[in-house]
Amino acid sequence: MATITEGFLDAPIFSVIGETAAEQGVRAFVIGGYVRDCFLYGKGSGDIDVVVEGSGIALAEAVARKLKVRKIAVYRNFGTAMFHRDGLEIEFVGARKESYDRTSRKPVVENGTIEEDQLRRDFTINAMAFSLQKEDFGALVDPFGGIRDLAEGIIRTPQDPDVTYSDDPLRMLRAVRFACRLSTPDHPFTIVPESIESMKRNTGRLAILSKERIVDELSKILLTHAPSKGFFLLEETGLLKEILPEVSNLKGVETVEGKGHKENFSHTLQVVDNLAALEEDAIARGELKDYTPCEDGDGWDSAVRTSPNVWLRWAALLHDIGKPASKRFVQGTGWTFHGHEVIGAKMVPAIFRRMKMPANEKMKFVQKLVGLHLRPIALVDGEVTDSAVRRLVFDAGNDLEDLMLLCNADITSKNPAKVARIKANFQLVAEKIAQVEAKDAIRNFKNPISGDYIMEVYGLSPCNTIGIIKDRVKEAILDGEIPNEFEAADALMREVAAGLGLSSVK
Repeated sequence: MATITEGFLDAPIFSVIGETAAEQGVRAFVIGGYVRDCFLYGKGSGDIDVVVEGSGIALAEAVARKLKVRKIAVYRNFGTAMFHRDGLEIEFVGARKESYDRTSRKPVVENGTIEEDQLRRDFTINAMAFSLQKEDFGALVDPFGGIRDLAEGIIRTPQDPDVTYSDDPLRMLRAVRFACRLSTPDHPFTIVPESIESMKRNTGRLAILSKERIVDELSKILLTHAPSKGFFLLEETGLLKEILPEVSNLKGVETVEGKGHKENFSHTLQVVDNLAALEEDAIARGELKDYTPCEDGDGWDSAVRTSPNVWLRWAALLHDIGKPASKRFVQGTGWTFHGHEVIGAKMVPAIFRRMKMPANEKMKFVQKLVGLHLRPIALVDGEVTDSAVRRLVFDAGNDLEDLMLLCNADITSKNPAKVARIKANFQLVAEKIAQVEAKDAIRNFKNPISGDYIMEVYGLSPCNTIGIIKDRVKEAILDGEIPNEFEAADALMREVAAGLGLSSVK
């Protein structure tokens, strides 16, 4: 990979930083992701990290004064400062060396040199730096061969991986994330064997990490183009068993009387990859929407989705977690996983609590999709009745498109002809859903008969009878017995009420 840095530091901000550093008698360098991306993609990212052999805060404040930047964020506890300029986010930090206590990932920090700062970095490809000194402006400072590792697609630590990972075990998850995020079909990235072995030895160090930091890394892996690479690595190193045993437990095939079932771990990861590709394509075509309640509480606002929904990716990862508990061998039939979607949906809240993930509508979304993920597929194998479609649309609500994406991604088989047949039938189900939804307006179903109306007509106080009447009207609409209109619903309400011995007072 070429090491010519010409053009990478053309933005005026870099010269200003170098000149200001010289005035303060310190050396400054651009380091980390910006440098890596320059060589990998031919240009740097919008986030620039500047390391200073001195005070990062003092240099940031001086540069900000020169550029007349009014707003600067200073974090004195961390010795960092940051401001925005010309669409760039520039963060300054003093060069440092670190030592760790085994009970915490928070280091004891001392001032250091650029070499000591690079040694403490997570990976060689993130330890490269550009000099901002006048005498060698733009020179690559690469003591650990990061440029070589970048060209060869290698994730490697600057020092002994046992030291790097034991000091800060989050770096093990970051290694997996970078292996996923940086890989392309033409240029895959791999973690070196000595790092893999070190990760296996250091799985127990995950205990000092907060659940929030772990979930953040898992979510970033899920948002890559091919998340399966990351989860296969997590399983290989033993990290997945520590973090998400429910997913790790999907691994393996049991055989009875010569009959084995699908390898559910590999299947799950294929579904996650399928889902990522389907969602990205749908976003590119502008076919997906995100819904939020209207401010007045009546109805929904929608906006075209422009980036992947990480909770949809989580739903794909967890969609089959109920299979180990539901697995049964039936003589003459083979293996079954009956009810695994119900079991899986019940497991979701406990996982979210343990991982300190949000226990709000995001958890409910994942739980809903896990619980419903078989419903559209069931329609593929049977007669697609209007009633079955209405109930699916009613139960899925605004999450219908995401549910359909998940179900489409779940169509996997080693037999291409079988996949093609099921996908063709699945498309017929999708068309039927569109037809029924357009005709019956079921998606955000609102019962034409309210409890207040029933109480007014029959002079009732709140009671179970009101719920019985409302449910009967709702079921009749979903079954297609009556149209989703007030007049038909009112007539049925009066018929049901009469059967319950009620007489109208209005």
